[in-house]
Amino acid sequence: MKLNKVLVAALGGAIFAACAPALAGNGSGELTLIHMGDLHGHLVPHPSVRSDSAGKTEGGVARIYTLVEQIRRAHPGKTLLVNTGDTLHGGAEAMFTRGEAMIEVLNAFRFDAYTPGNWDYVYGADKFLSYFTGAKPLARWNPVVANLYYDNYPGLEAKSGQTVAPPYIVREVGGLRVGIIGFTSDRGPQAGDPKITAGLRFTDGRAEFEKYVKEVRAKDVDLVVVISELGLHGNMTLADAIPGVDVILSSDKHELTPEPVFSRNGTLIVEQGMDGQMVGELRVRVEKGVVADKRYVSHRITERLAEDKGIAALVARVRAPLVSGASFKPGAVVNPFSGAVLRRPIDTVVGHTEVPLYRSNFGDEPMPAVIEGSSHDFLTDAFRSQGDAQLGIITGFRYGTVVAPGPITLEDLYHFMPVGAQIARGELSGKQIKNAIEGKPQNTQARTGEWVNGWTAGISGLTAGFDPLAAQGARVTNLRIGEKPLDMEARYSVAGFWYPQIPNLINRLPATGVTVVKDQDGTILDATDVVARYLESLPGKTVTRAGLQLDRIRLVNPLPAAAHGVREVQPLGEVAR
Repeated sequence: MKLNKVLVAALGGAIFAACAPALAGNGSGELTLIHMGDLHGHLVPHPSVRSDSAGKTEGGVARIYTLVEQIRRAHPGKTLLVNTGDTLHGGAEAMFTRGEAMIEVLNAFRFDAYTPGNWDYVYGADKFLSYFTGAKPLARWNPVVANLYYDNYPGLEAKSGQTVAPPYIVREVGGLRVGIIGFTSDRGPQAGDPKITAGLRFTDGRAEFEKYVKEVRAKDVDLVVVISELGLHGNMTLADAIPGVDVILSSDKHELTPEPVFSRNGTLIVEQGMDGQMVGELRVRVEKGVVADKRYVSHRITERLAEDKGIAALVARVRAPLVSGASFKPGAVVNPFSGAVLRRPIDTVVGHTEVPLYRSNFGDEPMPAVIEGSSHDFLTDAFRSQGDAQLGIITGFRYGTVVAPGPITLEDLYHFMPVGAQIARGELSGKQIKNAIEGKPQNTQARTGEWVNGWTAGISGLTAGFDPLAAQGARVTNLRIGEKPLDMEARYSVAGFWYPQIPNLINRLPATGVTVVKDQDGTILDATDVVARYLESLPGKTVTRAGLQLDRIRLVNPLPAAAHGVREVQPLGEVAR
């Protein structure tokens, strides 16, 4: 067993050191890993309004491709391009085409390896398999997934227990043998159909991590790379417990790692934020099977990067049926989840805002995203108003969409709500409402004390305190509706996401007296239609500073300090190093 002599330097000048035990081959050479993930259907740039903004806008796949090609040209024959999941969901183009618009554009990127995220299963297991498996998969992305198995899949029962894709691949690049092991998220998409992944079985990845790290090391590789959608904490947990991995390219919780994070065993871990805002470049030099040097830079995707014309043309082609122009036909495009039709082009301006709408503040800033976001406040106000309810509620995961002060388009609303939900009103108990904000512990991969997804639910019509230092079940305090305390035993009308496959649930909570918000003639309205109607009901069709109440969930104590220098990291749990 050899010890890595690791000198890690971000290309801005910061230097890191770590040691990790690793069996190795005998190769010498250099490899550059190009890493993107959590694109979430964002094909075009979006505004940048957060405190770490590096430009007026971020993202855009045509800009990303320009950077990818620059890196490839700088290191010819010595690069691997990796995508770590959650690509096929997150915007109108992705949803209305069941992910195929994303595939058509991103096939041009020539990914060397891909691992799917939980939202990449949202169109159903049949679609997923047609996209990623078989002799001629639609997505030519080289999927690698160690913890996803067939499980009595109809017509493929004989494959039960087999992995859906290769658990790992070995590539020879730049004089090195590189083993790449893939891990998908161990939870299905949190959308409407609870049977959406029927026939597939997920694990938390621990057994496979230990098994395949040993197996790949035994193949005399010079470098072991894990590509994983288990999240920064899930990946850190595995790398802390199991040595032998040099690099983990991570996705899931939309965190940024401007500098690398290290496990106790010296594994370098990086993550690239959300919606194409960042691409990682990690250059690794190996000498006789020993990792001698790693250099990492996180590239912000801003207007400084010109758009690649070829990719821009592909983006324009897949967007044409959805945006203003000759190709748009009202009613021709149907939401695959709800059956609602697209009546207006997605670039239609449906309102304005004086307040930037987003949920991604850092943990040490006012209204940190793990607690609250102006986007959630705005959306739940719309649900409550249009649902004629006492409260509005929405799941607390961090939406990536950012709407700057100015116009709000229908496209913005589809980025906020890309899962085809409808809005319904039903009755929930005070205890259910408290528990929704409180959250519950994550799965076994989570650190002790995490709450679900690391984020509180968004709420309208209610205020509360939140104490991150309190025990699970006692974090939410002083819940009030106006001047009155929330009664745990009383029932309240609440408006939120609704799906026909689970008709008695509001925002995935068992409800009574459910009534779906529909058009005057009884036709289906998407949540986007409902929010657009709310905007049109406001004076001047504008979300004003005076009209949008913020700071609804108030911190009783500060969140714990950021671990590893990652200011977005899950705020609770055993994260100190």
